[in-house]
Amino acid sequence: MVTSLSGALDWAMDKSLVLGYTRLGPRLRRSWWPADPRPACLAGRHVLVTGASGGLGLATAEQLAALGATVHLLGRKASRLEKARADLLAAEPSARVEVAECDLSDLDAVREFCADFSARVPHLHALVHNAGVLPPERSTSAQGHELTLATHVLGPHLMTALLADSLEGGRVVVVSSGGAYGQKLVVDDIEYTEGDYSGVTAYARTKRMQLVITEQWAERLRGRVSVHSMHPGWANTPGVTDSLPGFDKVMGPLLRTPAEGADTVSWLVATDDPIGTGGFWHDRRRRPTHYAPVRIETPPERQRFWEFVTDATGETFA
Repeated sequence: MVTSLSGALDWAMDKSLVLGYTRLGPRLRRSWWPADPRPACLAGRHVLVTGASGGLGLATAEQLAALGATVHLLGRKASRLEKARADLLAAEPSARVEVAECDLSDLDAVREFCADFSARVPHLHALVHNAGVLPPERSTSAQGHELTLATHVLGPHLMTALLADSLEGGRVVVVSSGGAYGQKLVVDDIEYTEGDYSGVTAYARTKRMQLVITEQWAERLRGRVSVHSMHPGWANTPGVTDSLPGFDKVMGPLLRTPAEGADTVSWLVATDDPIGTGGFWHDRRRRPTHYAPVRIETPPERQRFWEFVTDATGETFA
């Protein structure tokens, strides 16, 4: 239960970053955050998790399988997916697990996957967008889009649109990042073709884009599908240890486990609490989408971004 004192402490932890984003966050907040989902609350329901061959995606799948869901693991490499499936079954022997190979940055592959998946799974309880990349240099997708943009924004937008009918009455959860707080919505160079390219900057830019597009999906799917984004804090996953070795070396002892980072994802998928739609969450609490009231995107900027995404994917949610 959140009291005025715990609410003030939670706010201070969130603004301090180290207290709020590290493993200290859930350990302190657990005493006042909302109740865990009911056991077996997802029995008979299907959940699709992208980027599920390791890290936060696999941890999310394990938690949802433990709640009774049939989990579908989506990733780029069949060998890694099969290992993830074996690891999940070792942790949850009675779990129902399926795997599917698809590169989310490839829009043609996404269309092919969604046509097959919706035919096999006509009723989907939740879609978790977790797939992520942090390339060391600028590279492009099969359709020529900058890779982080294609993986974090265009592919998820297309998949959400194509599976919207299957998700009727269900949920979409986007795994974003606190790194979005450090970037504004860029609409003049969405493909990141200007200036010196930085994978870290590209990652954070597209995480900001995710917060915006999640709200735009929520507006268009209101009454049909509940849509939320979240950030997991700083977790000990391959995305951190491989892409940011310096950060991992300094913060390693304080990093969250993948299970701690995935907790709010699973809670958003499974909770019976009235959580509405269009929120940005961390440690089971709705958070502001901007660290401070500056560099907030304007309605014209949001519209330009939406038009770019819908033009690139051919999907308007009409």
